[in-house]
Amino acid sequence: MKKFLLGRSRAVLPAWKGFLRLLKEDSIKVQLFIGVCVSIAGFIVGLTQTEFLIQTLAIAMVLGAESFNTAIEEVADFIHPTFHTKIGLIKDIAAGAVFMVCIFAILIGLIIYLPYLI
Repeated sequence: MKKFLLGRSRAVLPAWKGFLRLLKEDSIKVQLFIGVCVSIAGFIVGLTQTEFLIQTLAIAMVLGAESFNTAIEEVADFIHPTFHTKIGLIKDIAAGAVFMVCIFAILIGLIIYLPYLI
């Protein structure tokens, strides 16, 4: 059991390092700010527990997609530091995935908040 716990604690350190690195990204900062604002709005309008859970999952999906996009961009820049059309396409697709998740998060937000606003 000790060996298992020690192994898990060692696995958390690189994850923590990556998390702190992500917090330096402007895109993550913007998404976190929006997530905090929407969460505060949820408390103000009195979202139900289910609505708040769905909202939190939508925020997590956006942050996860943005994190994967950042990782893909870092790998692409490492593999090919100068501009290359294929690397550009890969980055565009990764950014498009984030955009798609954001669109669905906005739709979820509208479905949740419109009844409170009208």
